[in-house]
Amino acid sequence: MTGTPLPHVLAEMWGRMAPRPDLALLFPGQGSQKVGMGLALWEASPSARRLFQEADAILGYPLSQLMFYGTQEALTDTANAQPAIFVCSLAYLLVAIEAGLISGRPQLVAGHSLGEYTALVAAGSLEWEEALRLVQIRGKLMAQAAEERPGSMVAVMGLSPAQVEEICQATGAEVANYNSPQQTVVGGPQEAIREASRLAKERGGKAVPLVVSGAFHTSLMDSAAQGLEKALAQVSIKDAVIPIVGNVTAAVLTKAHQIYDELKAQLTSPVRWLQGVKCMEQKGISTFLEVGPGQVITGLVKRCAPHLQAYSLEAQILAGVKT
Repeated sequence: MTGTPLPHVLAEMWGRMAPRPDLALLFPGQGSQKVGMGLALWEASPSARRLFQEADAILGYPLSQLMFYGTQEALTDTANAQPAIFVCSLAYLLVAIEAGLISGRPQLVAGHSLGEYTALVAAGSLEWEEALRLVQIRGKLMAQAAEERPGSMVAVMGLSPAQVEEICQATGAEVANYNSPQQTVVGGPQEAIREASRLAKERGGKAVPLVVSGAFHTSLMDSAAQGLEKALAQVSIKDAVIPIVGNVTAAVLTKAHQIYDELKAQLTSPVRWLQGVKCMEQKGISTFLEVGPGQVITGLVKRCAPHLQAYSLEAQILAGVKT
Protein backbone atom coordinates (compact mmCIF):
# COMPACT_ATOMS: atom_id res chain seq x y z
CA MET A 1 0.00 0.00 0.00
CA THR A 2 1.37 3.40 -0.93
CA GLY A 3 0.21 6.78 0.28
CA THR A 4 -3.08 6.28 -1.56
CA PRO A 5 -6.13 5.96 0.75
CA LEU A 6 -7.16 2.36 1.40
CA PRO A 7 -10.58 2.52 -0.34
CA HIS A 8 -8.86 3.63 -3.56
CA VAL A 9 -6.34 0.80 -3.22
CA LEU A 10 -9.18 -1.69 -2.81
CA ALA A 11 -11.14 -0.14 -5.68
CA GLU A 12 -8.09 -0.47 -7.91
CA MET A 13 -7.59 -4.09 -6.83
CA TRP A 14 -11.26 -4.92 -7.41
CA GLY A 15 -11.10 -3.17 -10.78
CA ARG A 16 -8.33 -5.48 -11.96
CA MET A 17 -10.39 -8.57 -11.17
CA ALA A 18 -13.00 -10.34 -13.24
CA PRO A 19 -16.40 -10.58 -11.51
CA ARG A 20 -17.14 -13.74 -9.49
CA PRO A 21 -20.96 -13.94 -9.36
CA ASP A 22 -20.73 -17.00 -7.10
CA LEU A 23 -18.42 -15.42 -4.49
CA ALA A 24 -19.12 -13.61 -1.21
CA LEU A 25 -16.50 -12.33 1.24
CA LEU A 26 -17.35 -12.52 4.95
CA PHE A 27 -15.74 -10.74 7.89
CA PRO A 28 -15.74 -11.87 11.54
CA GLY A 29 -17.00 -10.05 14.60
CA GLN A 30 -16.11 -9.87 18.26
CA GLY A 31 -15.00 -13.20 19.70
CA SER A 32 -12.41 -13.93 17.01
CA GLN A 33 -9.65 -12.03 18.79
CA LYS A 34 -6.49 -13.83 19.94
CA VAL A 35 -3.13 -12.57 21.11
CA GLY A 36 -0.59 -12.66 18.29
CA MET A 37 -3.09 -12.10 15.51
CA GLY A 38 -1.68 -9.99 12.70
CA LEU A 39 1.96 -10.27 13.81
CA ALA A 40 2.96 -12.47 10.86
CA LEU A 41 1.35 -9.96 8.50
CA TRP A 42 3.22 -7.07 10.13
CA GLU A 43 6.52 -8.90 9.70
CA ALA A 44 5.98 -9.98 6.08
CA SER A 45 3.75 -7.39 4.37
CA PRO A 46 4.61 -3.68 4.00
CA SER A 47 0.94 -2.98 3.22
CA ALA A 48 -0.25 -4.64 6.40
CA ARG A 49 2.49 -2.98 8.47
CA ARG A 50 1.50 0.47 7.28
CA LEU A 51 -2.15 -0.27 8.00
CA PHE A 52 -1.32 -1.26 11.59
CA GLN A 53 0.90 1.80 12.03
CA GLU A 54 -1.79 4.13 10.72
CA ALA A 55 -4.36 2.52 13.02
CA ASP A 56 -2.10 3.11 16.04
CA ALA A 57 -1.76 6.77 15.05
CA ILE A 58 -5.50 7.25 14.49
CA LEU A 59 -6.47 5.59 17.77
CA GLY A 60 -3.77 7.34 19.79
CA TYR A 61 -2.40 4.19 21.42
CA PRO A 62 -0.38 1.15 20.23
CA LEU A 63 -3.23 -1.20 19.35
CA SER A 64 -0.85 -3.31 17.26
CA GLN A 65 1.38 -4.05 20.24
CA LEU A 66 -1.65 -5.04 22.32
CA MET A 67 -2.70 -7.40 19.53
CA PHE A 68 0.75 -8.91 19.09
CA TYR A 69 2.07 -9.08 22.66
CA GLY A 70 -0.71 -8.11 25.08
CA THR A 71 -2.78 -10.28 27.38
CA GLN A 72 -5.90 -12.11 26.26
CA GLU A 73 -7.83 -10.32 28.99
CA ALA A 74 -6.88 -6.87 27.70
CA LEU A 75 -7.51 -7.86 24.09
CA THR A 76 -10.94 -9.30 24.95
CA ASP A 77 -12.08 -6.00 26.48
CA THR A 78 -14.81 -4.74 24.14
CA ALA A 79 -13.14 -1.36 23.64
CA ASN A 80 -9.95 -3.09 22.40
CA ALA A 81 -11.35 -6.19 20.73
CA GLN A 82 -13.49 -4.34 18.23
CA PRO A 83 -10.84 -2.08 16.65
CA ALA A 84 -8.33 -4.95 16.82
CA ILE A 85 -10.50 -7.38 14.84
CA PHE A 86 -11.49 -4.63 12.40
CA VAL A 87 -7.89 -3.62 11.61
CA CYS A 88 -6.61 -7.19 11.53
CA SER A 89 -9.37 -8.27 9.15
CA LEU A 90 -8.54 -5.41 6.76
CA ALA A 91 -4.87 -6.43 6.87
CA TYR A 92 -5.89 -9.99 5.99
CA LEU A 93 -7.94 -8.65 3.09
CA LEU A 94 -5.05 -6.62 1.66
CA VAL A 95 -2.61 -9.52 1.93
CA ALA A 96 -5.11 -12.01 0.50
CA ILE A 97 -5.69 -9.83 -2.57
CA GLU A 98 -1.98 -9.14 -3.04
CA ALA A 99 -1.25 -12.88 -2.80
CA GLY A 100 -3.92 -13.79 -5.35
CA LEU A 101 -5.96 -15.79 -2.84
CA ILE A 102 -9.16 -14.00 -3.87
CA SER A 103 -9.57 -14.91 -7.53
CA GLY A 104 -12.25 -12.52 -8.65
CA ARG A 105 -14.31 -9.55 -7.54
CA PRO A 106 -17.00 -10.78 -5.14
CA GLN A 107 -20.66 -10.25 -5.94
CA LEU A 108 -21.47 -9.58 -2.27
CA VAL A 109 -19.83 -8.87 1.08
CA ALA A 110 -21.13 -9.28 4.62
CA GLY A 111 -19.85 -9.14 8.19
CA HIS A 112 -21.11 -10.47 11.50
CA SER A 113 -21.96 -7.58 13.85
CA LEU A 114 -18.66 -5.67 14.15
CA GLY A 115 -17.57 -7.37 10.90
CA GLU A 116 -20.18 -5.32 9.05
CA TYR A 117 -17.86 -2.30 9.37
CA THR A 118 -15.02 -4.23 7.73
CA ALA A 119 -17.39 -5.30 4.97
CA LEU A 120 -18.43 -1.68 4.39
CA VAL A 121 -14.80 -0.63 3.92
CA ALA A 122 -14.28 -3.52 1.50
CA ALA A 123 -17.46 -2.44 -0.30
CA GLY A 124 -16.21 1.14 -0.70
CA SER A 125 -19.00 2.61 1.43
CA LEU A 126 -16.85 3.81 4.36
CA GLU A 127 -13.39 5.34 4.42
CA TRP A 128 -11.30 3.07 6.57
CA GLU A 129 -10.10 5.83 8.90
CA GLU A 130 -13.67 6.94 9.60
CA ALA A 131 -14.76 3.34 10.04
CA LEU A 132 -11.95 2.75 12.54
CA ARG A 133 -12.99 5.78 14.60
CA LEU A 134 -16.60 4.58 14.49
CA VAL A 135 -15.53 1.12 15.64
CA GLN A 136 -13.54 2.66 18.52
CA ILE A 137 -16.54 4.75 19.55
CA ARG A 138 -18.86 1.77 19.14
CA GLY A 139 -16.74 -0.42 21.42
CA LYS A 140 -16.57 2.24 24.14
CA LEU A 141 -20.29 2.96 23.94
CA MET A 142 -21.18 -0.71 24.17
CA ALA A 143 -18.91 -1.17 27.19
CA GLN A 144 -20.48 1.87 28.90
CA ALA A 145 -24.01 0.66 28.13
CA ALA A 146 -23.15 -2.74 29.60
CA GLU A 147 -22.07 -1.06 32.85
CA GLU A 148 -25.19 1.10 33.00
CA ARG A 149 -27.62 -1.75 32.22
CA PRO A 150 -25.94 -5.06 33.07
CA GLY A 151 -26.96 -8.12 31.13
CA SER A 152 -25.70 -11.41 29.78
CA MET A 153 -26.03 -13.66 26.76
CA VAL A 154 -26.41 -17.40 26.12
CA ALA A 155 -26.26 -19.43 22.94
CA VAL A 156 -29.25 -21.74 22.76
CA MET A 157 -28.40 -24.95 20.89
CA GLY A 158 -30.69 -27.64 19.58
CA LEU A 159 -33.87 -25.58 19.32
CA SER A 160 -35.30 -23.84 16.26
CA PRO A 161 -35.36 -20.05 16.06
CA ALA A 162 -39.15 -20.14 16.47
CA GLN A 163 -38.82 -22.15 19.69
CA VAL A 164 -36.28 -19.68 21.04
CA GLU A 165 -38.53 -16.76 20.13
CA GLU A 166 -41.30 -18.36 22.19
CA ILE A 167 -38.92 -18.66 25.15
CA CYS A 168 -38.01 -14.99 24.80
CA GLN A 169 -41.66 -13.97 24.78
CA ALA A 170 -42.17 -15.92 27.99
CA THR A 171 -39.14 -14.57 29.85
CA GLY A 172 -38.36 -11.05 28.63
CA ALA A 173 -35.09 -12.15 27.04
CA GLU A 174 -34.42 -10.97 23.47
CA VAL A 175 -33.01 -12.71 20.42
CA ALA A 176 -29.57 -11.20 19.71
CA ASN A 177 -28.21 -13.45 16.95
CA TYR A 178 -29.85 -15.85 14.53
CA ASN A 179 -26.59 -17.67 13.91
CA SER A 180 -27.75 -20.97 12.38
CA PRO A 181 -30.82 -23.22 12.28
CA GLN A 182 -29.80 -24.78 15.59
CA GLN A 183 -28.01 -21.89 17.31
CA THR A 184 -29.80 -18.73 18.42
CA VAL A 185 -28.18 -16.32 20.87
CA VAL A 186 -30.36 -14.51 23.39
CA GLY A 187 -29.52 -11.57 25.64
CA GLY A 188 -31.10 -9.55 28.38
CA PRO A 189 -31.11 -8.94 32.14
CA GLN A 190 -29.53 -11.67 34.25
CA GLU A 191 -32.82 -12.96 35.66
CA ALA A 192 -34.42 -13.17 32.22
CA ILE A 193 -31.43 -15.08 30.87
CA ARG A 194 -31.47 -17.52 33.79
CA GLU A 195 -35.15 -18.25 33.15
CA ALA A 196 -34.60 -18.51 29.38
CA SER A 197 -31.76 -20.98 29.98
CA ARG A 198 -33.98 -23.05 32.25
CA LEU A 199 -36.78 -23.19 29.68
CA ALA A 200 -34.35 -24.02 26.87
CA LYS A 201 -33.04 -27.01 28.80
CA GLU A 202 -36.57 -28.04 29.79
CA ARG A 203 -37.53 -28.11 26.10
CA GLY A 204 -34.58 -30.25 25.05
CA GLY A 205 -31.99 -27.64 24.15
CA LYS A 206 -28.68 -26.50 25.60
CA ALA A 207 -27.92 -23.03 26.93
CA VAL A 208 -24.23 -22.11 26.75
CA PRO A 209 -23.27 -18.86 28.55
CA LEU A 210 -21.18 -16.47 26.47
CA VAL A 211 -18.17 -14.65 27.88
CA VAL A 212 -19.29 -11.11 27.04
CA SER A 213 -19.57 -7.92 29.05
CA GLY A 214 -23.18 -7.14 28.19
CA ALA A 215 -26.36 -7.99 26.30
CA PHE A 216 -25.35 -6.84 22.83
CA HIS A 217 -27.93 -6.44 20.06
CA THR A 218 -30.75 -6.01 22.57
CA SER A 219 -32.66 -3.05 24.00
CA LEU A 220 -30.08 -2.85 26.82
CA MET A 221 -27.82 -1.19 24.22
CA ASP A 222 -30.22 1.76 23.73
CA SER A 223 -27.79 4.34 25.11
CA ALA A 224 -24.98 3.01 22.92
CA ALA A 225 -27.21 3.19 19.86
CA GLN A 226 -28.07 6.81 20.63
CA GLY A 227 -24.41 7.71 20.98
CA LEU A 228 -23.49 5.88 17.79
CA GLU A 229 -26.22 7.68 15.86
CA LYS A 230 -24.56 10.98 16.74
CA ALA A 231 -21.19 9.64 15.56
CA LEU A 232 -22.69 8.33 12.31
CA ALA A 233 -24.01 11.81 11.53
CA GLN A 234 -20.39 13.03 11.38
CA VAL A 235 -19.12 10.56 8.76
CA SER A 236 -19.52 10.30 5.00
CA ILE A 237 -21.28 7.10 3.97
CA LYS A 238 -21.19 6.38 0.23
CA ASP A 239 -23.14 4.05 -2.01
CA ALA A 240 -21.50 0.62 -1.97
CA VAL A 241 -19.33 -0.38 -4.94
CA ILE A 242 -19.87 -4.00 -3.95
CA PRO A 243 -23.33 -4.66 -2.47
CA ILE A 244 -23.48 -5.69 1.18
CA VAL A 245 -25.96 -7.99 2.92
CA GLY A 246 -27.02 -6.28 6.14
CA ASN A 247 -27.28 -7.79 9.61
CA VAL A 248 -30.52 -6.01 10.49
CA THR A 249 -32.40 -6.50 7.23
CA ALA A 250 -30.71 -9.66 5.89
CA ALA A 251 -31.16 -7.94 2.52
CA VAL A 252 -28.83 -6.55 -0.14
CA LEU A 253 -27.90 -2.90 0.51
CA THR A 254 -26.22 -0.52 -1.92
CA LYS A 255 -27.50 2.99 -1.18
CA ALA A 256 -25.87 5.23 1.43
CA HIS A 257 -29.18 5.94 3.20
CA GLN A 258 -29.87 2.19 3.52
CA ILE A 259 -26.44 1.63 5.05
CA TYR A 260 -26.91 4.54 7.47
CA ASP A 261 -30.22 3.09 8.65
CA GLU A 262 -28.60 -0.34 8.99
CA LEU A 263 -25.78 0.89 11.22
CA LYS A 264 -28.12 3.07 13.27
CA ALA A 265 -30.35 0.07 14.08
CA GLN A 266 -27.64 -2.56 14.39
CA LEU A 267 -26.78 -2.30 18.10
CA THR A 268 -30.32 -2.92 19.32
CA SER A 269 -31.44 -5.35 16.59
CA PRO A 270 -30.67 -9.05 16.24
CA VAL A 271 -27.96 -10.14 13.82
CA ARG A 272 -29.90 -12.09 11.19
CA TRP A 273 -26.93 -14.14 10.01
CA LEU A 274 -28.94 -17.25 9.13
CA GLN A 275 -31.33 -15.18 7.04
CA GLY A 276 -28.43 -13.29 5.44
CA VAL A 277 -26.76 -16.51 4.30
CA LYS A 278 -30.05 -17.63 2.78
CA CYS A 279 -30.32 -14.26 1.01
CA MET A 280 -26.82 -14.66 -0.43
CA GLU A 281 -27.64 -18.18 -1.60
CA GLN A 282 -30.73 -16.87 -3.37
CA LYS A 283 -28.52 -14.31 -5.13
CA GLY A 284 -26.40 -17.12 -6.57
CA ILE A 285 -23.60 -17.30 -4.01
CA SER A 286 -22.13 -20.78 -3.71
CA THR A 287 -18.67 -19.95 -2.31
CA PHE A 288 -18.05 -18.03 0.92
CA LEU A 289 -14.57 -16.87 1.96
CA GLU A 290 -13.97 -15.71 5.53
CA VAL A 291 -11.31 -12.99 5.64
CA GLY A 292 -9.90 -12.28 9.08
CA PRO A 293 -8.69 -14.01 12.22
CA GLY A 294 -10.29 -17.35 13.09
CA GLN A 295 -12.90 -19.57 11.48
CA VAL A 296 -16.05 -18.74 13.45
CA ILE A 297 -17.96 -17.38 10.45
CA THR A 298 -16.96 -20.32 8.26
CA GLY A 299 -18.43 -22.67 10.84
CA LEU A 300 -21.69 -20.72 11.00
CA VAL A 301 -22.09 -20.73 7.22
CA LYS A 302 -21.52 -24.48 7.08
CA ARG A 303 -24.30 -24.96 9.61
CA CYS A 304 -26.60 -22.56 7.76
CA ALA A 305 -25.97 -24.00 4.29
CA PRO A 306 -23.98 -27.28 4.46
CA HIS A 307 -24.43 -27.85 0.72
CA LEU A 308 -22.45 -24.69 -0.13
CA GLN A 309 -18.68 -24.08 0.02
CA ALA A 310 -17.27 -22.05 2.92
CA TYR A 311 -13.58 -21.53 3.68
CA SER A 312 -11.44 -19.48 6.02
CA LEU A 313 -8.47 -17.86 4.28
CA GLU A 314 -6.50 -17.49 7.52
CA ALA A 315 -4.33 -20.61 7.15
CA GLN A 316 -3.52 -19.90 3.49
CA ILE A 317 -2.64 -16.28 4.23
CA LEU A 318 -0.39 -17.18 7.14
CA ALA A 319 1.28 -19.99 5.19
CA GLY A 320 1.95 -17.57 2.34
CA VAL A 321 3.56 -14.85 4.45
CA LYS A 322 5.77 -17.36 6.31
CA THR A 323 7.29 -18.89 3.17
